Amino acid sequence: MSDDRAGYDDSLSGEGLRCGVVQARFNGAIVGALRERCVAELIRLGVAEDDIEVVSVPGALEIPLALKLMAESDDFDALIALGCVVRGETYHFEIVCNESARGVGQVQLETGVPIANAILTVEDDAQAQARLDKGTDAARVAIEMALLASELTQ
Repeated sequence: MSDDRAGYDDSLSGEGLRCGVVQARFNGAIVGALRERCVAELIRLGVAEDDIEVVSVPGALEIPLALKLMAESDDFDALIALGCVVRGETYHFEIVCNESARGVGQVQLETGVPIANAILTVEDDAQAQARLDKGTDAARVAIEMALLASELTQ
């Protein structure tokens, strides 16, 4: 059975999978809440707590490099990017949003390791708070894509 809102399969099982999470420290309260929801959902889906590795980086622009290093280690079935970029008064917001998303996508395509991108890009803290379930969603995406990648490469 699937959750119609997001199209997720409730029968997903992450048992035996190893997942890496890269979280930005910038906007730490929001990202911490994303991480808590993400890790809780990974565990609920059957990923062993010892098979979840969480690392932190300064901000969203540093996430792709950490993901690349983790992906190249061949230790992970899926990776998850967690961050929060809140619009400010300068063009810097667009640069950080665009470049972090581009980098995450590039790492995924170059390495073949599925990456769920939950780097929030919002106008204000209220929008970020309203999107904390993206941590849960990212865990589901990571498990589903890890299973699909395994199926398609066998």
